Amino acid sequence: MGDKLLNAFLVGGALCAIGQLLIDKTKLTSARIMVMYVTLGVFLGGLGIYQKLVDIGGAGATVPLMGFGYSLAKGVMKEVDQNGLLGAFTGGIKATAGGITAAIIFGYIASLIAKPQGRR
Repeated sequence: MGDKLLNAFLVGGALCAIGQLLIDKTKLTSARIMVMYVTLGVFLGGLGIYQKLVDIGGAGATVPLMGFGYSLAKGVMKEVDQNGLLGAFTGGIKATAGGITAAIIFGYIASLIAKPQGRR
């Protein structure tokens, strides 16, 4: 158990540290870095490379944005195997629907609890 936690911390921390370095040391906006992370997750997931990182880091690899891209790619590949070409359109949505729904619900709950601050 302790090894899994340590590996998740190290892998997730490394992915986030790389993102932070990109924000601090380049002129890339955080939005572009987020898109780059999702795209890289899809690409590495499609090639089967990201699965090795998931095997090592567990949630440390699946929770950050690259993990979202990996989930999209994994869902598409699974649905294409089961349903053919139509799976290319439905697989990503099916694989990530739970996480997206949770983000919407928790975001809504947070908006009810927190008081928004206007721009100054």
